[in-house]
Amino acid sequence: MSDEKAEKAEQTEQAGTIPRQGEEGGRVADGEVLLKVTGLQKHFPIKKGLLQRQVGAVHAVDGIDFEVRAGETLGVVGESGCGKSTMGRLITRLLEPTAGKVEFEGKDITHLGVTGMRPMRRDVQMIFQDPYSSLNPRHTIGTIVGAPFRLQGVEPEGGIKKEVQRLLSVVGLNPEHYNRYPHEFSGGQRQRIGIARALALKPKLVVADEPVSALDVSIQAQVVNLMDDLQEELGLTYVIIAHDLSVVRHVSDRIAVMYLGKIVELADRDLLYKTPMHPYTKALMSAVPIPDPKRKNAKSERILLKGDVPSPISPPSGCRFHTRCWKATEICRTTEPPLVELRPGQRVACHHPENFEDQAPQDTVLLTAAKEAAELVADEVLAESAQTSEALATAVADGEVGSEEATGTTESAESAESAESADGADSGESEESAEESAEGGPTDK
Repeated sequence: MSDEKAEKAEQTEQAGTIPRQGEEGGRVADGEVLLKVTGLQKHFPIKKGLLQRQVGAVHAVDGIDFEVRAGETLGVVGESGCGKSTMGRLITRLLEPTAGKVEFEGKDITHLGVTGMRPMRRDVQMIFQDPYSSLNPRHTIGTIVGAPFRLQGVEPEGGIKKEVQRLLSVVGLNPEHYNRYPHEFSGGQRQRIGIARALALKPKLVVADEPVSALDVSIQAQVVNLMDDLQEELGLTYVIIAHDLSVVRHVSDRIAVMYLGKIVELADRDLLYKTPMHPYTKALMSAVPIPDPKRKNAKSERILLKGDVPSPISPPSGCRFHTRCWKATEICRTTEPPLVELRPGQRVACHHPENFEDQAPQDTVLLTAAKEAAELVADEVLAESAQTSEALATAVADGEVGSEEATGTTESAESAESAESADGADSGESEESAEESAEGGPTDK
């Protein structure tokens, strides 16, 4: 058996690739839960005065629940300041959670210290957002990529230098760049170096915090395709945090939408993009320009949200999106909606979801904020939402359709609406809208 392993390692080395992660034992089978997060919170204290007394807290992450299965890619999107990056640092244990639980391969790692986390660092790695600040300018590339081996006390076969050169080759860099410094590389090349460093110890989970946001569009495609190829080749599991909805759609299997420290929708990629159920998700989707010059003169259905994002220091009561939502009612202001599975593969936290039966049909009086927000929403969107909700409410009240049938009816109606809007919708938006979509969320006006 040892001869077979040696032969396999030799073949792998000749091919210039890395063995699949965890092949030596202990790897979670594809489809099984690798990471489980329950009630995760992170509050940053605000201190003032000579005695530095705490006078408040920033609710960066305020109770989120999700799972990541082995072999999949979970995308996380949302506006700036919604807690995406903080969440990534919490699950990699670069930050200490305020409350909640993080389980990796069934083991609770929430409050492990430096000593306890050291062996876990081999299985959980992170790719940082800025390739210009995440690499030490005083160290050579060989020292940077080889640092994980020295810190973990791992001696790869053939030596650290040979392994680092092989890693550089895998991510598309010249092995001869071993003795160069970070300033000698472009942004895309630096990000590839960061990816090589993250893969050095053959991790099982890689958290990528906006890995392509600082890169040119052409370089973004190269890095995204590289990550896709490495996932298929090495059996990696990704949590990718990004603003660019197009990038997330390209690489993700499931997508979580965050707003002000909460996950408001978690769904399979196709479901989320075809039939978004949370109003905030629908607003995000409307911000994505469609590059079709034939539709440049068509009427736009862009949703512009009213007001600023509330402060995470004192978030709104009830549903946190009710201050900017055009469907908000009294129950939205007083009761926080739980994240529940309304459709197989789609979990939503909303009392009045889009494209689905109303969860609070008894509450129909809109809040003042909702009436003002409705003025900035396209008439087509409001008419579609009202028509769908009214038809479902009537059918359910008359007992003509059940909940499951109502769901199917909604999907059919949505498909028809999408087909019609495909002929008349406008994707040739202004430069301002294009800049807004690049940030991944609707900009307030």
